Amino acid sequence: MTAREHVHDLPDDIESTLVSTGRRTDAERLVERLAELGWTLAVAESLTGGLVVSELVEVAGASAVLRGGVVAYATELKQRLLHVDGALLEAHGAVHPRVARQMAEGVRVALGPGDAAADVGIATTGIAGPGSPDGQPVGTVHIAVATALGVRIESLQLDGDRTRIRAEATARVIRLALDAL
Repeated sequence: MTAREHVHDLPDDIESTLVSTGRRTDAERLVERLAELGWTLAVAESLTGGLVVSELVEVAGASAVLRGGVVAYATELKQRLLHVDGALLEAHGAVHPRVARQMAEGVRVALGPGDAAADVGIATTGIAGPGSPDGQPVGTVHIAVATALGVRIESLQLDGDRTRIRAEATARVIRLALDAL
């Protein structure tokens, strides 16, 4: 019997079956998962300079879940816009796991709807190079995901040039957010 002859053996509700059109990106999967949950996302970026938001807005339907992003490249903006503790910044600088945590928590509040917080906040901070202003190795990256249920932080040591480090940090924070959901 040929494959065409087996078509008649398919269930009647086959029309409602979703057919994959190929491998979905992590950004697509994240947007889809947030939509399923009815959750919103806010993004705080430093070293990635807008790459995370850019990656997310490439996904059709992102506007249903993405509240927006803050590129707080200057240290003072992390404190003023994202409410990162000034003493923490003074003691450890902007590249620290607790800074990433506070950025993720702060962006939830800063970009939440009305008086509420966004459901998920993600953040990136690190050193993409070529030099390091505070002596930490180039490729030092801290990413964080904050929800009402808690915060996940990942500290990374990435290899490569500036472009590669920023791209990898973008991919890793999207994956961390997906894993947190």
